[in-house]
Amino acid sequence: MADNLSDTLKKLKITAVDRTDDSLEGCLDCLLQALTQNNMETSEKIQGSGILQVFASLLIPQSSCTAKVANVIAEIAKNEFMRIPCVDAGLISPLVQLLNSKDQEVLLQTGRALGNICYDSQSSKEQFASTNIAEELVKLFKKQIEHDKREMVFEVLAPLAENDAIKLQLVESGLVECLLEIVQQKVDSDKEEDIAELKTASDLMVLLLLGDESMQKLFEGGKGNVFQRVLSWIPSNNHQLQLAGALAIANFARNDGNCIHMVDNGIVEKLMDLLDRHVEDGNVTVQHAALSALRNLAIPVVNKAKMLSAGVTEAVLKFLKSEMPPVQFKLLGTLRMLIDAQAEAAEQLGKNVKLVERLVEWCEAKDHAGVMGESNRLLSALIRHSKSKDVIKTIVQSGGIKHLVTMATSEHVIMQNEALVALALIAALELGTAEKDLESAQLVQILHRLLADERSAPEIKYNSMVLICALMGSESLHKEVQDLAFLDVVSKLRSHENKSVAQQASLTEQRLAVES
Repeated sequence: MADNLSDTLKKLKITAVDRTDDSLEGCLDCLLQALTQNNMETSEKIQGSGILQVFASLLIPQSSCTAKVANVIAEIAKNEFMRIPCVDAGLISPLVQLLNSKDQEVLLQTGRALGNICYDSQSSKEQFASTNIAEELVKLFKKQIEHDKREMVFEVLAPLAENDAIKLQLVESGLVECLLEIVQQKVDSDKEEDIAELKTASDLMVLLLLGDESMQKLFEGGKGNVFQRVLSWIPSNNHQLQLAGALAIANFARNDGNCIHMVDNGIVEKLMDLLDRHVEDGNVTVQHAALSALRNLAIPVVNKAKMLSAGVTEAVLKFLKSEMPPVQFKLLGTLRMLIDAQAEAAEQLGKNVKLVERLVEWCEAKDHAGVMGESNRLLSALIRHSKSKDVIKTIVQSGGIKHLVTMATSEHVIMQNEALVALALIAALELGTAEKDLESAQLVQILHRLLADERSAPEIKYNSMVLICALMGSESLHKEVQDLAFLDVVSKLRSHENKSVAQQASLTEQRLAVES
């Protein structure tokens, strides 16, 4: 087999020069057979033989062997180690030219070859970016009328469009206009292939918006034709377009300037109308996309009050009963963004018993770490931003205290910190109400661990000591503090390299000494 393969490769080099199609075809059949038997080993031999450069000259439209050559390339490009060599051998340009062929088999194999060369390989995509493939593909795409051929170009476009440089090239080559036209043509059709094409075109549109440069170019300060057309998808009756429209808005909402412009121009109302249409038996992907967009729009400080007065919280709360983790996750994130530094909204939500009970339930969603984390963070945020006794009472009554104590042991410093700050507020404002829950959650023991652990971040140590001082107002918790040797741990921290920690350690030490 191995000798046979070496002979074939030698013979192929000679016949490639003479261009005798019959013997060429025999050689290619041998290669395809060898690839079927052991793709990896055969590919290594092909690479070593230097035949790849010869393939570039064989990829000509008028030869009867072209489809087989493309097939061989498609097969070897299944191996990651062969993808860069294929690009280096100059195979991209002739393959792209072949996409103009009328021959179905040539088209099929060429599409496979291009798709495999750029599949999942960052470096080969970067090399594609230095060819004119984007422009060629868009030109070719504009010419195609038949569904199958368009689909095939789509299949090559999609993996390429994951590269940011190529996204920009595709946008500059006019792909977006083609996609918008397809959407317009197919939107009212119920033919299966039209529905498929509408989905592919709108998905690809959203993918192009994932690149920062391509997204900003298409936004054009919110005045752009593309942005306006995408806006018109949101109120459409087609679920696929509603979805793509909401995802596109979420992608445009990746910087403050765009978010502020969109909120000032009424996007929030459009998204709320869309959510309203999907409350009962709604489409989960549309719910998720619309909530993603609202969450992103709520990040800039100036947008929060505007969105609150537009009624976004009420619109979002309609999905509290959702049993879908992705929807739960985005719902929680949106509410958390909205109440950031908005005391009144935080108080209103924090007194909403239905919401708080649902949060406590989701804090136990062990199978969904994202939902669990976001629920904890929202519970803490309700207390931190409202600083309200009523909110704390609601959370105590709903059984939320134990979750905040557990959150203080999270592996994420930011979550630990949010929990400790919320617990310090609870201790300062409603210690009597929360006392029993804090005790049974073993808060004092946890704080001792956090202070004794050398790996705890400075802000964790600082906030743990603030919390210890606040707990002294409770007789039973005070006794727990005395029973554990806190003085030893705290006095060691007086020489901590962080000034704030060292200062707080001195204060805490005095407090502990006085109280003992």
